[in-house]
Amino acid sequence: MNTCTTIDPSQIDQMSVHNYLLSAVAPRPICFASTIDHKGNVNLSPFSYFNVFSSNPPILIFSPARSGKDNSQKHTLLNVLEVKEVVINIIDHPLLEQMSLSSAPYERGINEFVKSGLTQVKSTKILPPRVGEAPVSFECKVNQVIPLGDGPGAGNLILAEVVLMHFQNKFLNNHGNLDTTKIDWVARMGERWYAKINKKDLFQFPKPATKNCIGVDQLPESAQKSTVLTGNDLAQLGKNERIPTQAELDQTTNTDAIRKIIASTKNGDNVPLFHQLAKEELAHENYFTALAIVFLAEGL
Repeated sequence: MNTCTTIDPSQIDQMSVHNYLLSAVAPRPICFASTIDHKGNVNLSPFSYFNVFSSNPPILIFSPARSGKDNSQKHTLLNVLEVKEVVINIIDHPLLEQMSLSSAPYERGINEFVKSGLTQVKSTKILPPRVGEAPVSFECKVNQVIPLGDGPGAGNLILAEVVLMHFQNKFLNNHGNLDTTKIDWVARMGERWYAKINKKDLFQFPKPATKNCIGVDQLPESAQKSTVLTGNDLAQLGKNERIPTQAELDQTTNTDAIRKIIASTKNGDNVPLFHQLAKEELAHENYFTALAIVFLAEGL
């Protein structure tokens, strides 16, 4: 079993807690929030405490935290408390430098659109402008602001309901949907680390069956304790909807690969060889065949 370091957050300083959390909870999408105060001054700032939490109603949540240095509040938060509207712009890698520049500690009232050289586009339904270069922008009304504390590093959850969505046409597919593979996504990691995610980094992953899966606990004991099959392998086997019948096991026994293993290990332990063969079948997404093989390994 792997060794583990255990830390009580109440026993370390706030900045250390901050660093552990942000390094562990990653990658995180980035909310590029544009807001406006009651005088009409525009603010633009990025936040990685951000995600989508509902589609009906469509709710995005982000959290401007108090400064860990002087406990001051973010200008974004002060603005949404005055004008309960925000545009949440999604950034891609070409916007990374300008996004970073906008996060410099400018005085309140300074327009970060101007400082970062980004295009300020008038919104349709709300007052704050959107970022013209952003691949996606969500015009939102602020439903609620929930303070999570009053000390350094304390967050303020902003519940923003989407009232209008904007998508650059070049990022849509022929069906009018956002094409994940066309955007050079960027995400926040811990410390100074970011992640760049584009088409070559993406993979599709099949969901479990729509019916009940047998689960890892229904696999043969030899499979569960295998030195060949990993936890991921066992989970793939467990995604099958049923255990093979005896007729199906007999059919699998008659395959060339199985006969070869049996013939070569008459006086030895052939279970690891069966498991290796099952692993190869999993690599080709032949999940039920692999399941039959591990059951054969238990019975032979």
